Amino acid sequence: MAAEESGTVSAQGRPDGGGPELDGGRRPGRLIHGPGMLLVWLYGVMVVGAVSRSVVQIATEFDKAPLAYSLSAVAGVVYGFITYSLVRGGETARRAALVCCAAELAGVLVVGTWTLAEPSAFPDATVWSDYGMGYLFIPVLLPVTALFWLRRARTAARG
Repeated sequence: MAAEESGTVSAQGRPDGGGPELDGGRRPGRLIHGPGMLLVWLYGVMVVGAVSRSVVQIATEFDKAPLAYSLSAVAGVVYGFITYSLVRGGETARRAALVCCAAELAGVLVVGTWTLAEPSAFPDATVWSDYGMGYLFIPVLLPVTALFWLRRARTAARG
């Protein structure tokens, strides 16, 4: 186990803070079971899409639309952090992912509205432009779904 190699040990003396296993081999606090695995996969795809798009745009034509390209880079970083938090699991990671998903949703709504109200402010599209229309509206649907899942994960951990 990688946690054993890294030397992290839980308060119960178990590597990785894994705790006792539940039915089906799941550990308490684990966020990537069931639909959570789909969220990790979708966020991973969004990381690749947003980061690769922004890197190419910033490297080749940053002066054309610096705000749009910077916002795409920020989106990629947010997606990456959420992906990491979901994989990491545990209550602290769940709370961090919850905050990031709420910030992501706010960003999508603000940028989406801004691009519709003042299109000239964005000479080129961002990941969050038009509420993520260029990405099949996944940028607006993903944080809503993740917020629901993270809230459900908290309830399941308590019960």
